[in-house]
Amino acid sequence: MDPRFPYNDLPPLPPPVDLETRDLLKACIAAHKALAGLRQATGHLPNPAVLINTIPILEAQASSEIENIVTTTDELFRYAEHIDGADLATKEALRYRSALYEGFQSLMERPLSTTTAEVVCTRIKGVQMQVRKVPGTALANQQMQEVIYTPPVGESLLREKLANWERYIHEQRDIDPLIRMAVAHYQFEAIHPFTDGNGRTGRVLNLLMLIEQDLLDQPVLYLSRYIIERKADYYRLLLGVTRDGAWTEWVAYMLDAVADTARWTTAKIDAIRGLYEQACDWIRTQRPKIYSRELVDVLFNQPYCRIQNVVDADIAKRETAARYLRDLVSIGVLQEQRMGKEKLFLHTAYLQLLSNGDHRLPSYAADMAFNTASHSGSRS
Repeated sequence: MDPRFPYNDLPPLPPPVDLETRDLLKACIAAHKALAGLRQATGHLPNPAVLINTIPILEAQASSEIENIVTTTDELFRYAEHIDGADLATKEALRYRSALYEGFQSLMERPLSTTTAEVVCTRIKGVQMQVRKVPGTALANQQMQEVIYTPPVGESLLREKLANWERYIHEQRDIDPLIRMAVAHYQFEAIHPFTDGNGRTGRVLNLLMLIEQDLLDQPVLYLSRYIIERKADYYRLLLGVTRDGAWTEWVAYMLDAVADTARWTTAKIDAIRGLYEQACDWIRTQRPKIYSRELVDVLFNQPYCRIQNVVDADIAKRETAARYLRDLVSIGVLQEQRMGKEKLFLHTAYLQLLSNGDHRLPSYAADMAFNTASHSGSRS
């Protein structure tokens, strides 16, 4: 095929190859085991909202970075509740998180479909997105700006191929759902139904398919972490299916991605649980009069806390809530910051744990010693 011309002959699914080979089925078993471990870990957290408010933001950051939309974990959490004032990259990454939520909610009303994809892409881009009606979309090599792939054109053809994509997802029940997810992801990216946002939309759809297939309860798999670390392989293997029909290599990559990120996310959740218990012990020891599990829950909903968050949780009135947060600053749990006219309280240990690639637990005692030394230095 000539990459400069639309690939209108993109073959329908299923692929004309055996994808349930011995090696791929072994990889499936490993990925299923890792997902089961992740599912179990999510049930062990005292406050399930912790995951919904954190892991999707990490996924949003990585998935956006794959498309060269770069922001920081700090910025994303800082503006997670109030997007006004954020830069364009941060706003776009936060829209990815909203798209993930909206897609997750949509599964309660309808199965995964072209409509789901349109809803997700619309939320990601912040404007109404529908299946392409006009030609002109092509993918180019970033270094040489050479066209490497031109997707099919014509709305009726695209919708026909998307209908086949839907049938494959829902009707090929004899194929392992993880293999179906990998195949469906390639096909969606090859159809490339939107003028922009296809990659991010496709990665949201991966998580939604795992939920729909009852392999996850919540969209908390940090799948884009694997892809951003192996970005060149991701695009090379996608292109390998198109050019050479190299389905086995592509599916193996995606199965490894699921297994690796499920294990990584499980380890991160275990570390969050460890930090949560450490925070409970530290606050109960240092400030027993203000300690409550409900207050600790607020601190772990996300790394940036506002006085209003404590009030909304019915823990205390505003003046008392402000005093509680200042007490937590004094014992090294929080760090007070200003964002315009508003006070923010940063849970530094939590942000550090979420931002780092490893799962080592920070120390509240060390943070208190650092804050004490900093205040002493500023007074001298």
